Amino acid sequence: MILNLARRPGAFSRSGTILGAALALVAGAAAAADVQRGGALYSTHCSVCHGSNGTPVIPGAPNFRRMEGLMRPDMQLMTAIRSGKGAMPGYFGVLRDREILDVVAYLRTLS
Repeated sequence: MILNLARRPGAFSRSGTILGAALALVAGAAAAADVQRGGALYSTHCSVCHGSNGTPVIPGAPNFRRMEGLMRPDMQLMTAIRSGKGAMPGYFGVLRDREILDVVAYLRTLS
């Protein structure tokens, strides 16, 4: 039996509203990133190892000028920065999520 949802009033309104709200939240989060603040935070917390312009200072650090490691969604990058990876310490409790997303936005400007 095929269910004809198109004939049911309001069949898509609830799921459409949820989807619309989720898309607006994601778009708003991405648009709200402050690249300038991200640059300042990067200079303070990241440049010692990752270089002032994204070219790594220590062996094994990604080269952000070549977009190494940045071809992942912002939320994955935020999780990696929060928990740390390899020699990089985690920044959970040091930087707020919003600040980490600002840094990620800044990193994307380095290439």
